[in-house]
Amino acid sequence: MSTPPPAWLPEGMSSPLDDKLGVRITDYDPDRLVATMPVAGNEQPFGLLHGGATCTLVETIGSVAAALGAGPDNQVVGVELNVSYLRAATAGTVTAVCTPVRRGRSLSTFLIDVSDAEGRRTATARLTCMTLAARNRSGRDGG
Repeated sequence: MSTPPPAWLPEGMSSPLDDKLGVRITDYDPDRLVATMPVAGNEQPFGLLHGGATCTLVETIGSVAAALGAGPDNQVVGVELNVSYLRAATAGTVTAVCTPVRRGRSLSTFLIDVSDAEGRRTATARLTCMTLAARNRSGRDGG
């Protein structure tokens, strides 16, 4: 890991779905987050990486990028996801690289490129997230 997660980011921030799919963030650089996911176990019936698995990968890395930009006193939610599939991945590991387009007070947009083990782009995505005040466990705004 080149850039570790900030100390305030909750440990084990991955979701149960991320765990099932094997999504792992390998670099937390806020200007270039990197995550990986195995193709094995995430294929559709024809042996190709499932589009839903790709969406999970890009939504996860983009949401973490938004959370890093929003800071510890806020939470983020995705409001738009657009994914274009360019080439099928059939084996190995895919790698997603997320870069910010715009980090605003209430909306942030990120571009995410997904590549196969040979470095060939398999998908490109755009994710927009909204920043909200953090909610406490009771569901009310505030700390």
